[in-house]
Amino acid sequence: MKVLNLQCSHSHSFEGWFASEDEFQAQLTRGIVECPLCGDNGVTKMLSAPRLNLGAAQPAERQEVVTAPDATMQAAWLKMVRHVMANTDDVGDRFAEEARRIHYGETEERGIRGQASREETEALVEEGIGVLPLPIPKSLKGPLQ
Repeated sequence: MKVLNLQCSHSHSFEGWFASEDEFQAQLTRGIVECPLCGDNGVTKMLSAPRLNLGAAQPAERQEVVTAPDATMQAAWLKMVRHVMANTDDVGDRFAEEARRIHYGETEERGIRGQASREETEALVEEGIGVLPLPIPKSLKGPLQ
């Protein structure tokens, strides 16, 4: 099993697990390796140090692991997206219509999420309806295997 450090063209870093280097290259060529944050399949392999197990050595002193700020930001962003997903109603492509109904008091106020075109979003903003674009990773849109 090969564990590779990968990065998409938007500089999101993540790990990928592959049976071999050849399998990684085959999946990369087919365009099925994608960033779990943004879905980008412009993925490159980053440099990483191999872990060599050379026998039963004495346990090393425990070292504090320092997380890169980028990884911390990604984790915080994913946590926020999961919170939004758990605490809002998905209204799908009826987002603009439902946002207006809530804004004008035609239905109960609640958190919603869904899809809206750029034109629909601009029209909502012009009407004074607060909206926030939030890209949701494909991995969070459906059930996990």
